[in-house]
Amino acid sequence: MSDEIRWAFAHPSERAAATAEGTPLDRISLRDHIVEVEIGAFQAERGTTQRICFNVVVEVTPPDNILDDDVDTILSYDKVTEAIAHELAEERLNLLETLAEKLADRILLEPQAVRVFVRIEKLDRGPGALGVEIVRARKDTTPRRIASDKPHPQVVYLSNAAIASDNLGAWIDQLEAGHRPTIICVGPADTPAPQAGHKLAQRRIDLLAIEQNAWVLAGRDARCVVVNSRTELDWSMRHDQISVWAPSKIVLDAVDGPSASPRDALGLVLWFARFMEAADMLVIGAALPDAPDLPLRAVATDVRVI
Repeated sequence: MSDEIRWAFAHPSERAAATAEGTPLDRISLRDHIVEVEIGAFQAERGTTQRICFNVVVEVTPPDNILDDDVDTILSYDKVTEAIAHELAEERLNLLETLAEKLADRILLEPQAVRVFVRIEKLDRGPGALGVEIVRARKDTTPRRIASDKPHPQVVYLSNAAIASDNLGAWIDQLEAGHRPTIICVGPADTPAPQAGHKLAQRRIDLLAIEQNAWVLAGRDARCVVVNSRTELDWSMRHDQISVWAPSKIVLDAVDGPSASPRDALGLVLWFARFMEAADMLVIGAALPDAPDLPLRAVATDVRVI
């Protein structure tokens, strides 16, 4: 059996390895991801769902500092599953070929992606799996205008009085019921933070003080999940999870970092809201800051309804 035939029937990951030119690129893979969806050109395929199996291999440029163990430097596996979900939700398709092409295009929008192998199979249309496999490289694709699906969250600032309030659960209930991408921010606790004699050391201490308070909030309501990376924030917003921002990583990694000190909690949160391109900002238990470029709302700690 020739190599071409063997590769044709091999898993996309084996084919990717066999057809790599020069120094092989790093690869991430998604295997046997099964989704029930309505798809197909035949009348019998309309008005009913069938199982579709996805196998995807993405060749990526190696990260510069993988030993930093930083999720924001790599192409997250979630980007692949989210690309599948997005294309399936965008419109009903007749052809697996169209779906494969759209999926490859979307994955290749990721800056780390160089080449992608997509195999899609129908599992319920015959005695075996019926499918299509395509290979696309960044240079082979015709740019397609894809609407941005980046979430624009509401950023919610909770004062220490709000965190301690008996109304906390009711506020979280209403934020959850709104089904909007939501990120909660807090400041440091009222307890004074340790003092260091070095400016940068003090900055880290003050950021950690905010993170300690974020964990206090998470301890009061399990729906509040403490998150520190942009990748996990994006994932949380797309999966209807309420996040609590732990600021150290994003603040310290930012090229154009905040001018506000961590002790200026609202100033830091305003910087973060702009960094995340927030739709609006809600302040509970504190006075509104001056931010004419961002829609702002305020709620007192003794008010139950947002």
